[in-house]
Amino acid sequence: MLASVATFALEGVEGREVTVEVDVRTGLPAFTVVGLPDAAVREARERVRAALLNSGFEFPLKRLTANLAPADVRKAGPSFDLALAVAVLAASGQLAASDLNRYAVCGELSLGGALRPVRGALAVAAGAEAAGFERLIVPIENAAEAALAAGIEVLGVENLVRLVEALRGNWNPAAARRMHAAPQATGGPDLSDVRGQEDARRALELAAAGAHNLLMIGVPGVGKTLMARCLPGILPPPAGDEVLEITRVQSVAGVGLTGQLPTRPFRAPHHTISAQGLVGGGATPRAGEITLAHRGVLFLDELGEFSRVALDALRQPLEDGRVSITRGQRTLVFPAAAMLVAACNPCPCGRAGQACQCGEAERVRYARRLNLPLLDRIDLVCAVAPTLPSLVGEQGRPVSESSDAVRERVVAARERQRARLADGSTATNAGMCVRQTRSLVRLTPSARNRLEAAERSGALSGRGHDRVLRVARTIADLDGRDRVGPSAIDEALGYRLQWRDGLAA
Repeated sequence: MLASVATFALEGVEGREVTVEVDVRTGLPAFTVVGLPDAAVREARERVRAALLNSGFEFPLKRLTANLAPADVRKAGPSFDLALAVAVLAASGQLAASDLNRYAVCGELSLGGALRPVRGALAVAAGAEAAGFERLIVPIENAAEAALAAGIEVLGVENLVRLVEALRGNWNPAAARRMHAAPQATGGPDLSDVRGQEDARRALELAAAGAHNLLMIGVPGVGKTLMARCLPGILPPPAGDEVLEITRVQSVAGVGLTGQLPTRPFRAPHHTISAQGLVGGGATPRAGEITLAHRGVLFLDELGEFSRVALDALRQPLEDGRVSITRGQRTLVFPAAAMLVAACNPCPCGRAGQACQCGEAERVRYARRLNLPLLDRIDLVCAVAPTLPSLVGEQGRPVSESSDAVRERVVAARERQRARLADGSTATNAGMCVRQTRSLVRLTPSARNRLEAAERSGALSGRGHDRVLRVARTIADLDGRDRVGPSAIDEALGYRLQWRDGLAA
């Protein structure tokens, strides 16, 4: 007898429908799984057998053949256990095959028949919704996450016995409730902890307001890392679509989810990370740090210590907002719309000026890692000078503005951008395409003259011209102005060209 049930495989951060077909025939007892399974899927034979027997069902002592179609898609992970068990029950006559038409199932089985959570529940639910299924059955721990897909009814069950009762109509589980929002994170550093550094604080606010890439250059100990870690506290909470994107990425990667809707991610990998770890890859392609930072912040401390290969690999993701990885005959696309925030010293020894002990060859080698193609993709470059000791912790000095106050201005600026870009594919100034930049950034005549003068001097590339316009538009949004004036252009140019003097090479 033949029976089939639908489940889903993960391709990148998307769910792809897989039909699990099980054929039960008279013959020597055997259980074969075909359809390009990996080791975890092949091991499902033993989990399914034990789970069925320990749940009080019969495991047929016949020849069982399970096919995972389409056969040219690699199947990985334990999430196919539940579909295999349900198909075996239907093929052996213990469950009516007609009961399976409206359902898709996904989950891992324990030997006792309990359902264990799997990765990518939201991607599976979105795939099931797109495929037209009415209901999706998942482990109860995954139900709240999968319920974020609004167009499908998600049922969370505890074990195989309950699942069979639901499929037979003997038990009607309540539809899963969606995950609830997490409170605003308060455990990180606050901008009020930063004394002085007005230029760097301004650059940080601009980066947050427009989702611009930022590089801070300064000697060790001036507060670059502290300010970067203050950034999550001034970013606006993710909007509805962004929440789904962040949740999907974190769920597929198996990181970050706590039963609540996620906040914007902040990833800070060590400088010894490989190019594959940074942008993704591997024999079985997995998301890299820039994908895990999607819709959040990727912080690279000591940027000059990262390998040249790893930094070069960042160029295209920073430009396109996605990573395409080709392995064999398939291409997987991972989202990578993250803000890059980096910090580095002005030279290898960290002592700029007369105290520098670096030789010319060392400085050249250091600067080559921060090559022009990478710097050309960074909108804001800020030189961070040492703070006077009298500004740190002295009684009577004015307290620096808090993260809450800065976040109010950032949220207001983001709302202006969202309204202006409502018909486009992005909601921030940094994400505008060339056409949007030229049409939506309206300059005053004097501002246009300032920009044309910078172009004639040879200081701007074509990419740099557009990035200056986007930063200037963010400055105007923070000030509540509809048109971009000359002061906004001057400030944007200052941050754009500052790297020439910030590095000692």
